[in-house]
Amino acid sequence: MNSLVAYLKLLKHISTEDEQIITSHFELKHFKEGDYLFKGDGRVSREMFFVCKGVIRIVSVNDKGIELTHFFYNENKFCSILQSFNDEAPTPAAIQASCDAEILVISKSRLMDLYHQLPYMKEIIDNLNQLHLIEKVNVRNTYLGEDAENQYKLFIMQHPDIAMRVPLKDIASYLGITPQSLSRIRKNLN
Repeated sequence: MNSLVAYLKLLKHISTEDEQIITSHFELKHFKEGDYLFKGDGRVSREMFFVCKGVIRIVSVNDKGIELTHFFYNENKFCSILQSFNDEAPTPAAIQASCDAEILVISKSRLMDLYHQLPYMKEIIDNLNQLHLIEKVNVRNTYLGEDAENQYKLFIMQHPDIAMRVPLKDIASYLGITPQSLSRIRKNLN
């Protein structure tokens, strides 16, 4: 809980009383690499996650049965399948731990209660989610027009902490290449 409060305090002064309200709404859970925090499969996302330790990813399976990693989230990031969470719409996307992770979990109903008790929290979380969406677009745009080797180089430059902690298959999935191609690229770089 301390990492969430410490992170929020970077954005706004939070009183001791408000800290207690915030932490009482979240539940700490531990996930092993490969565990699903949320399985899509047409379900509605009803929880939001805050990464204390580890890396999680948004993932889906395309019509050919190939797993696609859409984005990684590491420490001090909120994560959900936002459209599903906000609109209560079914989604095929899932959220999975890419390495062992400590995650704070809040249900939508508890989040709404938190917003009711501390209205400023809605603005903070909405702004953070908006910044993460912009970051996703900007990161993805840097890969446009690059070959697989340059995409990998960009990835390890932009996300060295993630590159060292997640399986190569997840990175390959994110870059849209096969694990075998990524292994060849890594071998050629050494």
